Amino acid sequence: MSPYVSMLMFSALGLGTTITFTSSHWLLAWMGLEINTLAIIPLMAQQHHPRAIEATTKYFLIQATAAATLLLAATINAWLTGQWEISQLNHPLPLTIATIALALKLGLAPTHAWLPDIMQGLNLSTGLILATWQKLAPISLFFQLNNNSYLTIFLGVASILIGGWGGLNQTQLRKLLAYSSIAHLGWMILILQFSPSLTLLALLIYIVMTFSTFAAFMINKSTNINNLSTSWVKTPVLSAITPLLLLSLGGLPPLTGFLPKWMILQELTKQHLPFVATLAALSALLSLYFYLRLSYAMALTISPNTTTNTLPWRLQKTYMKLPPAISITLTIWMLPLSPSILMLLA
Repeated sequence: MSPYVSMLMFSALGLGTTITFTSSHWLLAWMGLEINTLAIIPLMAQQHHPRAIEATTKYFLIQATAAATLLLAATINAWLTGQWEISQLNHPLPLTIATIALALKLGLAPTHAWLPDIMQGLNLSTGLILATWQKLAPISLFFQLNNNSYLTIFLGVASILIGGWGGLNQTQLRKLLAYSSIAHLGWMILILQFSPSLTLLALLIYIVMTFSTFAAFMINKSTNINNLSTSWVKTPVLSAITPLLLLSLGGLPPLTGFLPKWMILQELTKQHLPFVATLAALSALLSLYFYLRLSYAMALTISPNTTTNTLPWRLQKTYMKLPPAISITLTIWMLPLSPSILMLLA
């Protein structure tokens, strides 16, 4: 793809998300979501491969359906109450429809089935955009809704459960990261109505951890678990650090990923939801298990001399070293800063 076209598409991505961020009217928010969707489609289809084209087509159809459903909810609310403001979505019927439409846009369970399939058809760089940047605009609308308590709790718990169960039997790293995204979004939506600042903290830490993990896999050129066993030969230092990134994604103390889970469980118990907190904590063990599988494949196995993998060429692609270095440091060692972070949020 031409650099000018790439710059135009990335600018449109930023413009669409910014419009949705700054809008209080449903039509403007819908317009921002549509600009965002149309901007990422050429980036997804830039690989001239049937799998990428299939993923792009599925993504377009899913996002168009979700955006049309969201517009339907706004229209029903305007018909019933005469209000087009996002914060004035008070009637139960349009509020439920809008919540389900945003859940479809984000990939929350039970409307999650498209995300792993589409992620598998993309390269790692576009998958990173899909897993991080594309979540910002729908979550900003979630922040403005008067959330339906029982529905959001159901979506959050279902996403944590399915995000853990779905990743257990996967060997493809992009599908694993898609299920990881579903589980982390479940944690964010679960706590959103009780503590929006805690949802924002979980979102920022999730973006940092996901960027670090995708960057490590891109540097190693790994797309499945078998490739991880040969990564020691290419980047030994990064291969030693990557298991810590994966365990941080799983929420293992004393790594950074433990902070949002710890605070969310604490807030759920304060809200007298001990059963939901227990279920979420037990479901996090499922996600931790498949991160441990990746860590085992990367750090505790030695590739055999007669490997069945296709060994890559030893031509190292140039990449920026500073952004992965900063994000990896934050992913591993940000937990001691938690008192300062909580003070800023308070």
